[in-house]
Amino acid sequence: MTAHSVKRHRREGAHNRRQVVAVIGSGETADPQCEEVGRLIARLGCDLLTGGGGGAMAAVSRAFFETSPRKGIVIGIVPGAVDPLAALEERNDSAVEYKVWPGYPNDWVELAIYTHLPDSGREGTQRSSRNHINVLSADAIVALPGREGTESEAWLATQYGVPIVAYGEHGDVMPAGIPLARSLTEVRAFLARHVGPNARTNR
Repeated sequence: MTAHSVKRHRREGAHNRRQVVAVIGSGETADPQCEEVGRLIARLGCDLLTGGGGGAMAAVSRAFFETSPRKGIVIGIVPGAVDPLAALEERNDSAVEYKVWPGYPNDWVELAIYTHLPDSGREGTQRSSRNHINVLSADAIVALPGREGTESEAWLATQYGVPIVAYGEHGDVMPAGIPLARSLTEVRAFLARHVGPNARTNR
């Protein structure tokens, strides 16, 4: 599937579909821009999607959750693992255990989507990573500063053709070609092109 076909697929039936903005960033530290980004997305009437964990994910989710009024909800795509996964794949009726990583989902996630996908960080582009779900479920993505996991999601966005903008101090972590918003006003302008009532005419 090409990037163009992903975009075309997401447009079908768009008049009935909720609009989702994903925020990616560090799972350990919260960048100063997290709160203003969370509030901005809430005021646009969109749903917020994150990886459901701590750091930037929790800070953005909290700011979004505490914004009033708002129409959207906080969605968290939660990593997990099935042990042993082969028992399910082979349907051998063995006992299995499902494990969610500590700290997931954070306290502000309103819709937790639990996955059996454990990998992130440098393994974030593998088929066993939830990053594919994070990216493909978004109408637009705001990338806050992070490390390998953030870079892998950003790279997937470029491959799948999902609109993405970087915001904050990223250094040289972001893949080439991703635009940098230098202010919240520029983030708002980016999101206005891809979500909201006029977005479909701009795609």
